[in-house]
Amino acid sequence: MKKIFFFLAAVIMVCSSFQKKKAKKSAPVCACMQKKIAAYKKLEKTDQPQRVVEYVYNGKKVYYVVAPCCDQFNQLYDANCKLLGSPDGGFTGKGDGKFPDFAEKRTKERVIWKND
Repeated sequence: MKKIFFFLAAVIMVCSSFQKKKAKKSAPVCACMQKKIAAYKKLEKTDQPQRVVEYVYNGKKVYYVVAPCCDQFNQLYDANCKLLGSPDGGFTGKGDGKFPDFAEKRTKERVIWKND
């Protein structure tokens, strides 16, 4: 009986020593991108982008907007929502050619909105 008691006491002590990990707070999305997303939500579901993804590219925060369908350019915006160009998409799939290294150099992916 004593063995069971000590075993249960040990289990309770071990379990109570674990702390719940606090969820990391995500950095806020810039106001202009929040407005863009609000505008996307008002479009017909089939016309809405598939998703908006935040990345760090060449040391700067950028927003990558995935087009709703085929043969359309995927757009890349800076943190002030200035359209930088299209790293991919279009008929060739290579975008406008301004960002040939985007897929290799982008880091810190964070999906900030999805068209579910």
